[in-house]
Amino acid sequence: MEGKNTESSFKYTYSAKEQDEIKRIRQKYQSQEEDSMTRLRKLDASATSKATVISLVLGIVGALILGMGMSLIMTDLAVLLGMTGMTNMIIGIITGVLGAILAALAYPVYSKVLKREREKIAPEILKLTDELMK
Repeated sequence: MEGKNTESSFKYTYSAKEQDEIKRIRQKYQSQEEDSMTRLRKLDASATSKATVISLVLGIVGALILGMGMSLIMTDLAVLLGMTGMTNMIIGIITGVLGAILAALAYPVYSKVLKREREKIAPEILKLTDELMK
């Protein structure tokens, strides 16, 4: 059998279930172009989410500062901090008012940030909507 070259190969076919899994894994690693509708939704959500996060942080910080001011007035926290007399009342009122102002500014800040973000992405949104409505 000297001059005779025989090549044997092994071929395996995956089941349909395995084929689907292979396709799903492959799709994760392929660069995928976003379709216009998906891009439109993401852009719209990005403007709203940034405004929401900023206003939530402002509102939560304001509420915490307001609560600290109330604690200085209504509990023995001022004594633990070494405040005597009317000092705790004055500092508590000032702190509470500042916290209330910050919390009250949350919605106007939300509106302003949302308006600014929408103005920033408006040209791209209009371009995408024109493409989709054709």
